[in-house]
Amino acid sequence: MFSEFLIKYAEIAIKGKNRPLFEEALVKQIRRVLKRVDGSFHVYRTQGRVHVRGEDGFDYNGCMEALQRIFGITAICPVLTLEDEGFEALKDRLVAYAGEIHPGELSFKVHARRARKNYPLESMEINAKIGEALLHAYPGYHVDVHEPEVTFNIEIREKIYVYSLSFPGAGGMPVGTGGKAMLLLSGGIDSPVAGYMIAKRGVSLNAVYFHAPPYTSERARKKVEDLAGIVSRYAGEIFLHVVNFTEIQKYIYEKCPHDELTIIMRRYMMRIAERIALEQDMLALVTGESIGQVASQTMQSLKVTNEVCEELPVFRPLIGFDKQDIVELSKEIGAFETSILPYEDCCTIWVAKHPVTKPSAKVIRRHEEFLKEDIDEMVRRAVEERDVVKIDRA
Repeated sequence: MFSEFLIKYAEIAIKGKNRPLFEEALVKQIRRVLKRVDGSFHVYRTQGRVHVRGEDGFDYNGCMEALQRIFGITAICPVLTLEDEGFEALKDRLVAYAGEIHPGELSFKVHARRARKNYPLESMEINAKIGEALLHAYPGYHVDVHEPEVTFNIEIREKIYVYSLSFPGAGGMPVGTGGKAMLLLSGGIDSPVAGYMIAKRGVSLNAVYFHAPPYTSERARKKVEDLAGIVSRYAGEIFLHVVNFTEIQKYIYEKCPHDELTIIMRRYMMRIAERIALEQDMLALVTGESIGQVASQTMQSLKVTNEVCEELPVFRPLIGFDKQDIVELSKEIGAFETSILPYEDCCTIWVAKHPVTKPSAKVIRRHEEFLKEDIDEMVRRAVEERDVVKIDRA
């Protein structure tokens, strides 16, 4: 029955004079995602509305699943699209629609909107006459204007749109409207969720992954690429920068106190990530850190880590989340089963037995002086020799 969808949004509606720019960004994202769905689609804007129309033979379920992943959409409503053939024709079509889509007993109301003011009946008249016809046709129906089980919406524009079903969207803002950021992506549970959350605010993502062969396997790298692919289903195209971190980690291990390994390695990851981000005109770094979750995520450790980021802010969207909150969201976006695969990343390989939890920035800086002979050249090589993988699994 349905070949068209009405796309609803929330925050975009309050953007004032910039609203058309956000609507067009949403249309662009919808077109990009639907390229992967079987069928041909026409995506267009009307006043205050975005519509998706599928041509004959399109994949309805695939289209619906794809639309529900697009940030900026709050609801997807399959619509019955009618030419204006007079009110009696509208009434007959709506009564037939109601019996097919909503059989049985239910409470309902009718909500008509006339964007086209030359329609011969006013909204309240339409509501009353359609409601009367539904009550006459279906004895199990009864009216409830306050908390109905079903609302029959009628929008009268150049064409007439009838809908009563609504499926939730991903919410947020269209990707690309909030700038660009670099995600520090590991093989764990947290960082893919952080990427998802920052993309939900309209931010385009690249990602950096620190690989440590032979201590971490190619399966560990493949796991991170798969996680980047899962994030890209929501965030769009991601360029994953794979940095060989082995030389730097071994050097830190040899030169620095072992209880400070985690914090010093983390500081060099942030330095490298910021350097790559600046090359790519990114505006921020994004991590999956949460206060107190591990030793490197105490308030003191985060302060010492932040110190090395000289130009870019660090966004931590999970900062106040409990671990179970993160796990639930990881499951919701389809990342959890991949995240728990038993392939170690470079962080877990080099964890100290008793890491410092309240590091002093002054002490850490003094111990980093032990690295000054070779570390700058190592960082330069790591940045210049990185692999870059394009990932887009929308």
